[in-house]
Amino acid sequence: MSSHDAYYIIESNRYCEKAGMNPHEVSRPKHFLNEQEIAAKRLEYSEILSVVRFFSNKLLNSLKGTPILVVVSDANGYLLEIEGDETIKGMIEQFGIKPGSLFVLEDTGTNVISLALQQKHPISIIGSQHYHTFLHEIACYGTAFHYTDDDNILGSVSIMMPIQFQNPLFLTMLTQSVDSIERELLLRKQNRKLNIMNQIMLSRTRNGIVITDEKGITTEFNQFAQEISNNRREDVIGRNIMDSPITGDYFKEVIEHGKIFTNEEIQFTNDDGKHLVCLFDAQPIYEGDKMIGAFGQFRDISDRYFLQEKFNYLAYHDDLTGLPNRRFINEEIQNIIKDMENGRNRTLALIFIDLDRFKAINDNFSHSYGDILLKKVSERLSGCLGEQDVLARMGGDEFIFLLKDFDNPDYVTAKAEEVLNLFNESFYIGNDELHTTASIGVALYPDYPISMEKLMIYADNAMYQAKKQGKNRYNVYTSELFEGQEEDYKLDMDLRKAIEHEEFVLHYQPQVHSTTGKLVGMEALIRWQHPTLGLLHPDKFIRLAEENGLINQIGKWVINEACTQSKKWQTAGLQPLKISVNLSTQQFLTKDLVAFMKETLRRTGLDPHYLVVEITEYMAMEYEYSLKVLQQLKKLGIGISIDDFGTGYSSLTYLHNFPIDFIKIDKSFVMEIAHGPQNAFIVKAIITLAHNLQMQVIAEGVETKDQLDFLIDQHCDVVQGFYFSKPLPADEFESTYLQNK
Repeated sequence: MSSHDAYYIIESNRYCEKAGMNPHEVSRPKHFLNEQEIAAKRLEYSEILSVVRFFSNKLLNSLKGTPILVVVSDANGYLLEIEGDETIKGMIEQFGIKPGSLFVLEDTGTNVISLALQQKHPISIIGSQHYHTFLHEIACYGTAFHYTDDDNILGSVSIMMPIQFQNPLFLTMLTQSVDSIERELLLRKQNRKLNIMNQIMLSRTRNGIVITDEKGITTEFNQFAQEISNNRREDVIGRNIMDSPITGDYFKEVIEHGKIFTNEEIQFTNDDGKHLVCLFDAQPIYEGDKMIGAFGQFRDISDRYFLQEKFNYLAYHDDLTGLPNRRFINEEIQNIIKDMENGRNRTLALIFIDLDRFKAINDNFSHSYGDILLKKVSERLSGCLGEQDVLARMGGDEFIFLLKDFDNPDYVTAKAEEVLNLFNESFYIGNDELHTTASIGVALYPDYPISMEKLMIYADNAMYQAKKQGKNRYNVYTSELFEGQEEDYKLDMDLRKAIEHEEFVLHYQPQVHSTTGKLVGMEALIRWQHPTLGLLHPDKFIRLAEENGLINQIGKWVINEACTQSKKWQTAGLQPLKISVNLSTQQFLTKDLVAFMKETLRRTGLDPHYLVVEITEYMAMEYEYSLKVLQQLKKLGIGISIDDFGTGYSSLTYLHNFPIDFIKIDKSFVMEIAHGPQNAFIVKAIITLAHNLQMQVIAEGVETKDQLDFLIDQHCDVVQGFYFSKPLPADEFESTYLQNK
């Protein structure tokens, strides 16, 4: 159990420990439903299970080839269904995990079913987060599902797999499936209520209503039924509905067998020659226990049906943006590939778009802001659709352009460039100005046959490569682009263990007053002492940390370690110095940053006067948020430095209004001072601007005496770089710069 685990996992494992459970013994369910009870429970849940089964099968199909199980429970934790990999299913049955078994914390310890039902939100339990060791090779993701109109919990859906297949994306996929399940359950529940109301409000409904007696004789045929069928009411009343060539068979099943039909799609041509598509419901009408007739209703969906080319709107379109969804795009791609395989001359390409920094915006400005931003992005993307192009939302902050039947491959790259440029302008939500960019992957269908899944993977991989190269760009898939990708995956897995194994260290680079040569500060820089690759600099792993979500955890470690070391030196009577630490964009945008900084200073005892945080110009793009956070940090007494100045979003507005103490000139300008007057002029202008704003200037990357002399001539305040010293481990920095000073 790790202190970084979710609180509910920690609490659950503590309960198991206090209850005296042996973590090395298999914990089996102790309560089971018998066959009659299981049958009764499944009958009670029949409608719910049919909905869950539909979407869970879709989930299993989308993950075909991955050994997983989908497990469904009722609201009490009784397993109702287990579907998926037969090998895993057979293995878990020996532990008593089978339909009818009850999963509760008291019997089975920490498990995904109990926690999903208790927390009522998506959860994951990975490997050793389980209390019992026999589950340490299993990754579990689960969430409860409800009737969303009254928050009445109905049960849970979980997926389980060997730990080597774990991926946070599975939790996203599961959550999206459960969202669809809840929407469908709510729709069915509302339809049942609507059926009852329709019996009372026949004249007000906009559906066609047919009511019969117990023998099938039509007793009611409302106005909209007349309009849909083009039959007069007086010609229908008194006739036996079972004689109807359109609905007769349905009503026969209802009247003779009590069957219920919901959303049956029927097509027919009315007496006016108009072809119609309707959704048809039918059910028996009871008075007490006696059937007294049948009720049927038609909903004309002809316009919608033909407009969407016979695709059901809810199944093939995204609820939030109204765009086609992943299913729609997948079928379109498969149809085009099938045409190609049949000899048709067609072209096909995908442009996969992922928004940069969307999670930070969503987390810090609320999910409603995130939804509005996604709508605005979809509107902007829709504006550059070509005549043959299709735009879809794939889920989350991912969009895709399907380009088809273009004449020249240059059209594809030009379209990718056009999409990239759409994000040059800000998005405005209320009074807030939001900036986001996009990472784009491009994949063209090759000259040889490949599957839809393979083409999608090519585009997705190209997009991730664009993120790795710095975001806000596009990459076209080539096989050469991904050489060495396995090494990246291995390094990513090692990084997840680095904090736990205490493999990170800090090195310290001195900051020197330019004219006196006096040591005035130091910058703390992280290094990774990899067990096999040796000492790694941040350019080898920070990008991976940003992508896999570890950057906040690593950033907090850096701040804590730097403050602890600085206070340790001061307590030992050594020269007190300002220590600078870098904040990542994700860390700066987390809501608990100020509280964390305050607590760290309290715990370590470091005077905030000696701490400087470095942010980049890119972070300042969220102006209102950045101003508020920087003012709070400044109120604590912490110094503020703008790092890499001149390479990002430079704005006199934030320089004037933000409580900035230091401007740090990017080393790229310093290193080029001697290579042309333009770079020297830029450095001189930055120093002049900073001094006019009452800020100090730090120049990093100083490597030569000529560079130092130029900076002294321009009255730069502080310098750092290899000319003075490379970053040093704590003991070397102490012996070189702090002792005997």
